[in-house]
Amino acid sequence: MRVLHKNFVMTLTTTANSLSSAATAPLTLALSKGRIFEQTVPLLRAAGITVSEDPDTSRKLILSTSRSDVRVIVVRASDVPTYVQYGAADFGVAGGDVLMEHGMTGLYVPIDLGIAKCRLSVAVMAGFDYAYAVRQGARLRVATKYVATAREHFANKGVYVDLIKLYGSMELAPLVGLADAIVDLVSSGSTLRANQLIEVEEIAAISARLVVNQAALKLKRAQLSPILDAFAVAAQ
Repeated sequence: MRVLHKNFVMTLTTTANSLSSAATAPLTLALSKGRIFEQTVPLLRAAGITVSEDPDTSRKLILSTSRSDVRVIVVRASDVPTYVQYGAADFGVAGGDVLMEHGMTGLYVPIDLGIAKCRLSVAVMAGFDYAYAVRQGARLRVATKYVATAREHFANKGVYVDLIKLYGSMELAPLVGLADAIVDLVSSGSTLRANQLIEVEEIAAISARLVVNQAALKLKRAQLSPILDAFAVAAQ
């Protein structure tokens, strides 16, 4: 009994120490280069955080900040939810398009930051009668990197599609006969127009969201809450 009691006490002590370490460990923020990073900087500044280096000029993937308890990791935009979901980052900023495709498992999404706004849309070559093809029940070939989102969208419309996974230069697919349509992000529409494509259907309005690891929200609430509050105020 004495041995069992000793082991139980040691287990409790180890658990307490682990929780204490988690609560005091530096916070890790996952960001992607480009538009989201640039538009997140003012929000960080509102929380009293300045990133030490510009990821566009630095080769470092882990960046320090003006606060010793916060660091930034630079990852691909599509990987931000994964880093946060599995706890490699405590929180991050991800586009709504990425979250639609990834899903929300293991994530708390408290704030629409209202930055990096655009829309996820269907586009076709000028002259292609998309509405008629849909009415006729034609089977369409659609190129996109948003396969899960596109599949759900067309299934809800009752449209039969063959989805072709691409990672870039989406506008090229209809021009060379690879696809009848594309599903991609549209901002000003200038790239579509330059390639003789037209936007025919909006799937969703997109903006960047703050995502938080659910475990981190419990274990590091005292550290996270002031930052989340500052983000919420700045995003208004």
